[in-house]
Amino acid sequence: MKITTIANPTPPARDASAGLSAPSAESRRISDDVAQARHTAMSALTNDRFRVMLEQISDPSASGALATMRGDNVVDFQSAQSSYADNSE
Repeated sequence: MKITTIANPTPPARDASAGLSAPSAESRRISDDVAQARHTAMSALTNDRFRVMLEQISDPSASGALATMRGDNVVDFQSAQSSYADNSE
């Protein structure tokens, strides 16, 4: 049995100037999204209300209460946003 390779073993050379062009709109958008996510994470780390909430939900006694929560009280987005705005003031 003879196996013949028909594929080109060396990949074609890329144009070196292509890598030096300005970043595409997609890469700029991704970079902006990453910067925004980093900013949001840093803001959360320094927010006392977030820290307190995180301590409360990471408490082992709270996990049982969270596990038994039921989905009967579904709140629409506008109501949740309004309630959040009221509590943020």
